Amino acid sequence: MTERRAGEIHGALRASDADREAVSDRLRVAAGDGRITLEELEERLEAAYAAKTYAELDTLVVDLPQGRSVVPDAQPLVLETRSGTIKQVGRWIVPEWITAKVTMGNITIDFTEAVCRHREVRLEATCGSGRIVVIVPRGWIAVADGLVTGMGHVINQANDPADTEVATTLRVSGKVGMGRIKIKYSRR
Repeated sequence: MTERRAGEIHGALRASDADREAVSDRLRVAAGDGRITLEELEERLEAAYAAKTYAELDTLVVDLPQGRSVVPDAQPLVLETRSGTIKQVGRWIVPEWITAKVTMGNITIDFTEAVCRHREVRLEATCGSGRIVVIVPRGWIAVADGLVTGMGHVINQANDPADTEVATTLRVSGKVGMGRIKIKYSRR
C-alpha cells in the first residue's frame, strides 16, 4: 500500500471523543502561545467538537507546530490600584504568574472565560483595606498558600474539586491588611 493511500484511509477513520479532546487541548496551547487568536480558537474548537473523522481534525491543526513551544511563557500579569477598580474579565490568556495589589480600591480577576494552558497558576495578592475578588471555573481548585492577614479576611470557597479532575490549581499567597480576599467558583 502506498503512503498516500494509507493517509487517505487514516483520514477517513472516525475520530473518538479522546481524539477531539486532544486536538482541543492543542488548540488551547496554540492560543496561549499567541499562534491563533481567541476568535480562531473559538471557531476551531467548535469545529473540533463537531468533527467526525481524523481528516476533519487534521485540518484544524495542520498549520500548528507539534509538541511544546520553545517560546518562554508570557510576562506576568500585574494589576495594581490605589483607590480605583480593575476588572480582568472575559476572554484573556492566563500567564503562570499574576500580581494583584490594591490599597483601598477593588480588583476582580475572573478566570471563567480565560484561556489557561497551565496546570498551576500563582497569584501574589497584596490587599490593604480594599478588596480582591477571584472567580475560578469549576474544575479549578484554589489553595491559600502563605497568605498573611492582619485585621482582614481571606475567604476561599473554591477549594473543593467537586469530584472532578482538577484542571488547574490556583496558588494564592501574599498579605491582607484590613481588606478582604474572596476566592469563589463561577455561577453555573
